[in-house]
Amino acid sequence: MTVLLRADGVGKTHRTRGRRVEVLDGVDLEVAAGQVTALVGHSGSGKSTLLHILGLLSPPDRGRVFVEDVDTSALGDRGRADLRRSRLGFVFQSFNLLPQHSALRNVLVPHAGRRAEGEERARSLLDRVGLGERHGHRPGELSGGEQQRVALARALVNDPPVVLADEPTGNLDTDSEAALLALFRGLADEGRAVLLVTHNPVVSEAADVVHRLKNGLVETERSAA
Repeated sequence: MTVLLRADGVGKTHRTRGRRVEVLDGVDLEVAAGQVTALVGHSGSGKSTLLHILGLLSPPDRGRVFVEDVDTSALGDRGRADLRRSRLGFVFQSFNLLPQHSALRNVLVPHAGRRAEGEERARSLLDRVGLGERHGHRPGELSGGEQQRVALARALVNDPPVVLADEPTGNLDTDSEAALLALFRGLADEGRAVLLVTHNPVVSEAADVVHRLKNGLVETERSAA
């Protein structure tokens, strides 16, 4: 098992009405290549906070995050941004698509290479997620499921080994949910590490590994066979 993403003693404290609340209290977590890992927990348990820390979108108050073998605590802002762009793909719950741009342009936004190569890859990814005929449509012209698939294609445009998704099926119908879960399974089968934050039991049942975040700590509910 090759671990591509790891939290080591990660802690995070928020202040609420003048009091300190320990949201994460020394979290240890590993996400391995070739597996779909689900992180579950009740609303307000800190799932999204942990995902943003693992995705290098916000720093922990203590502890370290490793992307492959890189200790991200040793990196500055620019180093973390470069690592996030090249090694991590993030799918946001609210899609975060640019409404004025086409699906193709939205997929291209984070691409780090030459534009011509990026356009070719973006078209290929839209084909993969079943939107090859919709590349010219803007987000407002797409359904929620289609927008989520555009967001997934965007997360993959730099070919990251790790894919993170925050409540990816939260606003989808049953058919769109099944199609998206099949795409995540395909990514894991290619050798990527996939981490899904979810409250949806259908998603956790489809995962290889399930961790529960409770009282600031992670408990493993199901391990890979």
